[in-house]
Amino acid sequence: MRMHLMQVHLIPMQQTVLFCYRAVMAAKKAEQGLVDQWRDILAVHARTMCELDRELHQYGLGASDFEVLDVLAEGAAEDGGCSYRVQEIAGQVHLSQSALSRLIGRLEKDGLVERGMCVEDRRGVRVALTEKGRDLHARVRPLQRAVLTRMLAEGPSA
Repeated sequence: MRMHLMQVHLIPMQQTVLFCYRAVMAAKKAEQGLVDQWRDILAVHARTMCELDRELHQYGLGASDFEVLDVLAEGAAEDGGCSYRVQEIAGQVHLSQSALSRLIGRLEKDGLVERGMCVEDRRGVRVALTEKGRDLHARVRPLQRAVLTRMLAEGPSA
C-alpha cells in the first residue's frame, strides 16, 4: 500500500487538529461547568430571598430589613449601646449606600432603629437597634434561621 506524499503530511495535521478540537471542547465544557455553578448559586440565592421575604412578611419585614437588624444585633454589646456606621452595615448587607439609607429610614420610622451623629466624624451617621428592634429581631431570628437551614439544605437542584 503506497501512500501519497500529501497523505503522509495530512495524518499528523489531522491529529493536531483533533487534539486542538478536543482541547477547545474540554475548555468549553469546563467553562460551561463554571457558568452552571454560578447560575446554581444565583438560583439558590433567589429562591432563599423569596422564601425569606414570604416568611418575614407577617412581621412587617423583608429579607434585607432582617439582615440589617441581624448585623446590628450580632454586633451589639450586652448593654445594647453599640452602634454601627452606615458604611459598616453596607459592607455586610450588600446594598448600595442609597438603598441602605432608604431601608434604615423605614426601620427608623417603624421604631426599630435609631440614627445619630457619629462622634468621630460629624458627617457620618451611626445606627443602633432600639429596644423594639432588639425584641423583634429576637422573635424573628429563629424563623429566619429555619428558612436558611431548609433552603440551603435543598441546594441548587430544588
